[in-house]
Amino acid sequence: MTVATAKSWPKMTSREEFRFLADLILARSSGDETTVMLHDLHSGATRFANNHVIQNVDTRRGALAVTVAFGKRHGTASATDFTAGSVLETLARAERIARVSPEDPEYVSPPDPQPFAVWGTARPETVAAGPARRLEYVNEAVGLCRMENLMAAGVVSSSVSSVGVASGNGLFGYETRADARFSITVHAGDATGWNAAAHRSIDHLRIQERTLTAIDRAKRSRDPRELPAGHYPVLLEPAAVAGLWTWLVRALDAKSYEKGTSPFAGRLGKRIVNKRLALNNSPDHPDLLGVGFTTEGLPSGPSTWIDRGVLKQLAYDRFGAKAHGIKVIPMLDAPVLSLDGAASGTVQDLVKQADHAILVSNFWYIRSVNPIDLTLTGMTRDGTFLVERGEIVSAVKNFRFHESPLRAFQDINAATAPMEAVTSETGKMLVPAMALPKFHFSSVTQF
Repeated sequence: MTVATAKSWPKMTSREEFRFLADLILARSSGDETTVMLHDLHSGATRFANNHVIQNVDTRRGALAVTVAFGKRHGTASATDFTAGSVLETLARAERIARVSPEDPEYVSPPDPQPFAVWGTARPETVAAGPARRLEYVNEAVGLCRMENLMAAGVVSSSVSSVGVASGNGLFGYETRADARFSITVHAGDATGWNAAAHRSIDHLRIQERTLTAIDRAKRSRDPRELPAGHYPVLLEPAAVAGLWTWLVRALDAKSYEKGTSPFAGRLGKRIVNKRLALNNSPDHPDLLGVGFTTEGLPSGPSTWIDRGVLKQLAYDRFGAKAHGIKVIPMLDAPVLSLDGAASGTVQDLVKQADHAILVSNFWYIRSVNPIDLTLTGMTRDGTFLVERGEIVSAVKNFRFHESPLRAFQDINAATAPMEAVTSETGKMLVPAMALPKFHFSSVTQF
């Protein structure tokens, strides 16, 4: 086990301290426009493998970035030393960079001052959590696996950050953000089971419940049956749904839409998925990781991106939004996918309703095959099962898939209410588990 302690700073940068530093910089800047951004982070991670803690690390990183613009020429410099002399030297470096930089035709002035909504971004139990608290959770997860003579690997992490933005036009935002994360992979011989969580509250990680789920998946995954590739009805758990929808969300880019390279080209205002599906941004949802404002000083608020299957919004940068006369740029930092009329059931309820299907716990290594129609490839992982007449009858060897979420989510047999979904590749969303009538598995893997 290794233990590292970052060089101690007295405390997290407060609103008053950031205000003082920002005012100091803005009052002395010679630029036409000046922006100051703060990111002060205290984070820690406790990692385990083979049922033993292998690392318990706390780190502290702080950065103050200054951007100065003379017309459309701009430069940015940053400092990790927040003393007055250091931040003024950072301002001077940003000014020197800006004076020798070429004009940027896409430079946009800082946003106008506006109030930012206050969401529940920092929970005191997470802020107070440290190595000892994380170690308790690791021991709980490892203990459950040892009782089953299984091996576990994973991580428990927690962090708190002070984030701020200020500019010479009066824009000011400051927010304390905290989050905690848990991930575990349980090994039963060659079989594995996985689960993960992320939340503002470290008390919401539900270590026991998620570890027991991973244990169950690992034990069920022993002695997998090999099935031929082809089209199958599928039951997708929330992590699998999120893996596919993350790529759809990424494709909502306005630049590619305007260039005609987007899978949604010409389809704004038209139906792109099942007419019962909706995608919304809900930064005030207590189970999501929404923020009050972005690093550029734009507010994050509720917005609708897909309504009754119809594409309503595109993701604009500030230059593109200005060019198209868009006054309010919608954010998608806290996505919620829902199916109108879906029952508030569980994955087990979907299993009981299925006559014949493949149950997929998770996808991994998802990559783009054809960005024009959003065809993706990837593999099932950590629990793939055959369901017959409402019961899981065996594990099956993992499949590689070739499928587009724009095709897969046209027809939906059943779904649950939105549930938490976290993967290493997708971040966090609220999505339902879904039963789809057809999904294309292109080949079988060797494990």
